[in-house]
Amino acid sequence: MTIAITAVSGQLGGAIARNLIKTAGGESIIGLARTPANAKGLGIEIRPGDYGQPEQLRASLDGVDTLLLVSGMDAPDARIQQHRNVIEAAKAAGVQKIVYTSIQGAEDGTAFSPVVQSNRQTEADVRDSGLAYAIGRNGIYIEPDVEYIASYKARGEIANSAGAGKCGYTTRAELAHAYACLLSNDTLNGQTFNLWGTPISQTELADYLNDAFGTSLTYREMTPEEYVADRTAELGDFIGPIIGGIYEGIRLGIYDVPSDFAKVAGRPHQSWSDYFGSLTG
Repeated sequence: MTIAITAVSGQLGGAIARNLIKTAGGESIIGLARTPANAKGLGIEIRPGDYGQPEQLRASLDGVDTLLLVSGMDAPDARIQQHRNVIEAAKAAGVQKIVYTSIQGAEDGTAFSPVVQSNRQTEADVRDSGLAYAIGRNGIYIEPDVEYIASYKARGEIANSAGAGKCGYTTRAELAHAYACLLSNDTLNGQTFNLWGTPISQTELADYLNDAFGTSLTYREMTPEEYVADRTAELGDFIGPIIGGIYEGIRLGIYDVPSDFAKVAGRPHQSWSDYFGSLTG
């Protein structure tokens, strides 16, 4: 069997590819990238994979049996058609199964909702494709909070609009394992799965970071409007409100729902004690 993974030059696509390379039981692994030169270090065949070029996609998916479609990063209205280009190219090339990396989030009422809605449309397009499929809905990556530790330390706090809401975080490494299972285990076909670990609050996150990095962070709740303004000032008018919308979803409890990770992966999601404990080694 030949498995292709899109967006392998990105962090999630690359993590999934590396997991499959290590665990493959005879499958051939192919990577697709908009700029193939950026993915040469994976040590597998890399083909062009620009979501905006249908003919290129069709040629690059020749001979592929199963496709991992990593959700694109373009604006919501643009990514729906881009994903459709990949789905249609897969059908034309004879691909038999698509696995799609979707997301969890509030489907209306926040600045992040248009992104969630675009992912829901692609989920529907995958289900309607006539191909075998499996869909994962990713939790929020916890790595950015770890990478942001210097800024947290400088401020002495974590401040956002999540309030007391709990968030089902995950890591790219755990998602890579789960998607490898979705690609190889056909008993999971035809289903949609929530993929994250035990939900935690921002206060709990601060405690984990304090234990890992020897900091003394506290959590301070901001209003949604204050947090959007804060993120927009640092990240710009496009990304800032989206980040604010994610934390509004946390406040509303959207991310505090059961996970299907163990059903998909055959084991529980890594505990947060183990994850943060590994950062101190």
